[in-house]
Amino acid sequence: MREIYFKNSLFFMCFLCCGFISAQEVITGTVTDANGPLPGVNVILEGTTTGTTTDFDGNYSLEVEEDLGPDARLVFSYISYETQQIAINGRSVIDINMVADAQSLDDVIVVGYGTQSRAEVTGAISSIDTEEINSLPVATAEQALQGRASGVTVINSGAPGNSPAVRIRGLASPNNNDPLYVIDGVIAGGLGSLNPNDIENIQVLKDASTTAVYGSRGANGVVLVTTKSGKASQKAQLSFDSYSGVQFNSNRYDVLNTEQYIQYAREISDPVPARITNPQYADLLDNETNWQDELFRTGVLRSFNLGLSGGSENSNFRFSGGYLNQEGAIVETEFERFNFRSNSNFDFGKLRFGQTLNVAFTVQSPERADGGRSLIEHAIKSAPYLPVYNPDNLGGFQGPNSPVDGQDAANPIRVQTIGSAVNKGVTILGSLFAEYEIIDGLVFKSQAGLDYYKYNNDTFIPSYNDDSIGSTGSIAFAQITKNSGTNQSLTLTQSLNYKFDVADLHNFEILALAEDQRIDSESLDANSQNPISDEVEQVSNNQSDLSSSSSEYRRVGFLGRINYNFDQKYILAGSFRRDASTRFGANNRWGNFWSVAAGWNVAKESFMEDSDINNLKIRGSWGTTGNDQIGNYRYSSTLVTSFIYPFAGAALQGTTAEGLPNSNLKWEEVTMKNIGLDLGIFNNTFTLSLEYYSNRSDDLLYELPLPLSLGYNVPTIASNVGSVETNGFEADLGFNDYEGDFTWSANLNLGTSRNEVLSIGSLDQVQGGFFENEYLTRIAPGEALFHFYGLKTDGIFQNQAEIDEVYTANPDQTVVQPGDIRFVDINGDGDITAADKTVIGNPYPTLTMGLNLSAQYKSFDVSLFIQGAYGQDVYNTNLYDLEGMPRLFNSGVAVLDRWTGEGTSNTIPRALGAPQNLNASDRFVEDGSYTRLKNLNIGYTFDENVFGESLSNLRIYLSGQNLITLTDYSGLDPEIGVDNVLFQGAGAIGIDRGLYPQPTSITFGLQLGF
Repeated sequence: MREIYFKNSLFFMCFLCCGFISAQEVITGTVTDANGPLPGVNVILEGTTTGTTTDFDGNYSLEVEEDLGPDARLVFSYISYETQQIAINGRSVIDINMVADAQSLDDVIVVGYGTQSRAEVTGAISSIDTEEINSLPVATAEQALQGRASGVTVINSGAPGNSPAVRIRGLASPNNNDPLYVIDGVIAGGLGSLNPNDIENIQVLKDASTTAVYGSRGANGVVLVTTKSGKASQKAQLSFDSYSGVQFNSNRYDVLNTEQYIQYAREISDPVPARITNPQYADLLDNETNWQDELFRTGVLRSFNLGLSGGSENSNFRFSGGYLNQEGAIVETEFERFNFRSNSNFDFGKLRFGQTLNVAFTVQSPERADGGRSLIEHAIKSAPYLPVYNPDNLGGFQGPNSPVDGQDAANPIRVQTIGSAVNKGVTILGSLFAEYEIIDGLVFKSQAGLDYYKYNNDTFIPSYNDDSIGSTGSIAFAQITKNSGTNQSLTLTQSLNYKFDVADLHNFEILALAEDQRIDSESLDANSQNPISDEVEQVSNNQSDLSSSSSEYRRVGFLGRINYNFDQKYILAGSFRRDASTRFGANNRWGNFWSVAAGWNVAKESFMEDSDINNLKIRGSWGTTGNDQIGNYRYSSTLVTSFIYPFAGAALQGTTAEGLPNSNLKWEEVTMKNIGLDLGIFNNTFTLSLEYYSNRSDDLLYELPLPLSLGYNVPTIASNVGSVETNGFEADLGFNDYEGDFTWSANLNLGTSRNEVLSIGSLDQVQGGFFENEYLTRIAPGEALFHFYGLKTDGIFQNQAEIDEVYTANPDQTVVQPGDIRFVDINGDGDITAADKTVIGNPYPTLTMGLNLSAQYKSFDVSLFIQGAYGQDVYNTNLYDLEGMPRLFNSGVAVLDRWTGEGTSNTIPRALGAPQNLNASDRFVEDGSYTRLKNLNIGYTFDENVFGESLSNLRIYLSGQNLITLTDYSGLDPEIGVDNVLFQGAGAIGIDRGLYPQPTSITFGLQLGF
């Protein structure tokens, strides 16, 4: 009986199992997006816990019951993509294509010391993604920032390897205005060593809510860079990007040719130079040298980038290597960079750790200068009858002999090409971090970051003589200069971050952090002569000079931050940071910096549920940040041992105080206020962001000049001298059409900035940049920082009666004659003196603009990027050379129409006129506003099936940069930044002393994915 019961039971169980198995069905499929298979997508049977995820190839397999009913659906979800509910309808194979969710594309953004949902952000942040960065074939990421973010001004240098000047929300200080750069959490000196191809995104932090967490380093804004990493559950992917092309400069100043120059020289010279009158030099006068054509060239651009990335469930990695070679548009200017990078992350449940490492080797052949003149200044001044080369001269070049030629412009080709000038650098930037989740939501993180830079700058100039009869340009012995040094920044950061919620509505995030940064710098400078050989490029003890220096800087900070939101509707945030810097004495070493912010996410209110407005947020912030960007040890006395004293008729070396100390130095503090509005309509098809900001900098740090009679080696004293106020508006407007075969987008950003000096202490003014022994810019209360200051012109005196009308207090003067510049008597005292100087221009733009248009039709894509800056002035010292006529140099063709008698000209004065014709004046100031077609990119992506499974992506493209520039500026380029050759500092922005112009470039590129 038992046996029969057992058999029946076994049969019944098998029947149930067979029935259960027969009631199951397997649904399979592939999930893709616009770029191909999409791994890691969640696939769930709606209303159940039955689900799976897609594998490396986007495939999934899910067992479900056979009879699910007509309403059964699969739900496909993935971060940054629209969730899709797909009806099963009895199908066993369901393939879908995921669509990017415009609203959530940037849901999570990087902020100071963490990440935050875009919906919870209360501060002013601009985001630039990898597509925008890589759409421009640029050498540095700073260049890619230009025009991409409202309120960010980037002023480029055309010279390869030179970093541009980046300003966030204008000028806030007469001191250092560079932003803080943070790469993967590591404080860095800049972005020049970073390969733009390795960048995932850049966040620009602009207000107190976002920058105050960096305390003493956040006053000028913060640029946060996140580099690319592999993705979890991603099979290994290999990518290769390459482009090559050319760059050139086609603009030229219109200068006199040989015939015109000889005529001009005969008219203004007394006596006429012997080169023109003496028959023995007649053969030279047949030459026609276009010095600008000789100086400029067509340079070659090359870039190669290789990346390998992937990941498993608990780890990810990315390795990359890159090479860039950029030949400049001026002869023998060049920049090479070799990049190697690795990022990896490992997850062991509650423990997570990882690393980032970037190693860059750079080699730059820089632009050189001679005698305080740039290459372009020499080129436009040089006599056109002189040849570039002369094999009979020592060194092989030809230049002027002042007594014979009547001038001393150096041969610019010799200046740039003789011997060698090479700047080599090695940069190591990396971090190690570990974080542990102590309890749910409470994470402890420890990170060590290193930014290490080593440089070797070598210059070798062999002996030369540019003229057989004794050139003005010559050296008898080879000159060797070697400069080397290291800069090492080590930052240790420890933090506790606690995220939790109450009743699923009250969301809190609390951060406590301690940070310690130490920077050590060393340098060694040596130069000597070699009287024996031009073949040995090493320093010796012959006519030598040797010096070295070292410095230490340390900053310690403690931060507390709390973020709160109620159901992402009502948002509050606050932070407090306390920093200490070794750049201040014991009494003022510590500074306190804080911020508060609030936001109302109106779109999440119930009364907005049926609205087409999917994003509407009002936000505001208020707080303080600091600035300690001044030289080390300026609060204390230091000694210099290479000071030269005149003693008993001889120059002897001695030791003296290097500068006057200021023990009362304290923090420069910036108070920031910001009000913002974010709007998104029709699932962010239309977007708008508006900002108003007002910043005030107090206790400005600045090096004030001291009387030279005090005898200090450094004739300045570091001081806190006053206040500056900066305010402006920003707007970002976007349209994005993501549907259909033809998709397109348009994004416009605008930013205004206006600054005013409120006070500079007890001083009336502080001088800035200079030219020909005259200051051109200054700082004064009630005016913009570093405004141009000089005389105002009012045409040209045509006769003596007009002169007498102006010089009523000095009627007997004879220096000013008909044909000289008429200046405005500002103070009405009947004379023209320095007291008549006034504001004649502002070198900083009042409005910046960036417009990005992109479209895609099936496999074709095109992007158009237009960038502009408006309201800035340029002091064009080239006009001084081209139209000033102080003595014989080559000049612009305009001098042929100079004043030669009453009524002949009211713009170009007589030659060799009154000395004040050359004084700083609005005669040399021009409108520097411009609109530039920055980039045009046309591409084609091949269908992935053309090349089989091994090749997942192939795109080719043609790109052009700086193709068209619309401007009224008469110089070679209206974009005038910091002088990297003559080194006059921030006070010289906007002064064009023949600066390296932006070249036009044409490149062809290839992008491969495996």
